[in-house]
Amino acid sequence: MVELLVVGGGKMGEALVGGLIAAGRDPSSIVVVEPSEARRGELAVALPGVEVIPEPVEAASAIVAVKPQHVLGVCSGLGALGVNRVLSIAAGVRIAALESALAEGAAVVRAMPNTPALVGMGAAAVAGGSAATAEDLAWAEEILGAVGKVVRVDEAQLDAVTGLSGSGPAYVFLVAEALIDAGVEQGLARPVATDLAVQTLRGAAELLAGGQSAPDLRAAVTSPGGTTAAGLRALEDAAVRAAFARAVAAATERSRELG
Repeated sequence: MVELLVVGGGKMGEALVGGLIAAGRDPSSIVVVEPSEARRGELAVALPGVEVIPEPVEAASAIVAVKPQHVLGVCSGLGALGVNRVLSIAAGVRIAALESALAEGAAVVRAMPNTPALVGMGAAAVAGGSAATAEDLAWAEEILGAVGKVVRVDEAQLDAVTGLSGSGPAYVFLVAEALIDAGVEQGLARPVATDLAVQTLRGAAELLAGGQSAPDLRAAVTSPGGTTAAGLRALEDAAVRAAFARAVAAATERSRELG
C-alpha cells in the first residue's frame, strides 16, 4: 500500500513533496496524482524517485491539494479506496464537509498554508477533525513543517488565519510595490529601488524572526526627530495600521462567506 498519496500536482503539492524529500522522506514512499499528462512529465523530472500517476489509488494517508471545487469529489473517491487519514490544504472547505465525503471515522486535518511554502518559508495553521488524534496532528505538522512554520488552532480560527497569513503575502507584495514606486518618485532608477526595497523587506523579516518584538525593533531604528520618525509619522497620519486591520478583517470575512 502507498504510504502517502498526494492528490494534486500543482505548485503547492510539488512544494510539499519536495520539502518532505529534502527533510529525508524516501521518494518511493510518495505517489502524486496528477491528471494532466504534461504536468506529470514535469513532476517526474522535478521529483525524481516519486511515482506520478493519473488516478488515486489505495493509500494509508493522503494530502488533498486540489482546487476547492474539486475537494469533496476527491475525498469521496479516497473514501471509497479506504483512505482513513487526510490532510486538506483547500481554502474554505470545512472539516464537517470533508468528513462527510470520506469513510466514516476517517481522521481529517484541515490546514491553511500560504505561498511562501513554495520557497520553504511558509506559514500554516492546522485544525483537527472529530476523529483526528494527537498523532494525526503531528503527522500533518511534520508535512507542513517541511516547508515552513506550523501552528495549531481551532477550526473557527482558520478564517482569521486566512485573513492574516493566507492573504498576507499579497499585502507584503503591495508594500514592496509601494516602496519601489516611492523610491522611483524620489529619483532612484527602478532596478535600484527594487533591489533596495526587496532586500529591506527581507532583512527586516530576518530581524523579526530573531525574536525581538516589532515595537522594540521599530523603536531601535527610530531616532527622535530623525528621518525614520518623519516617515513613520506620515504613515500614522495616513492610518496605515487601520488599513491593514481592515484588510485582514475583510479577507477573514470573505473566508467565512466562502466556507
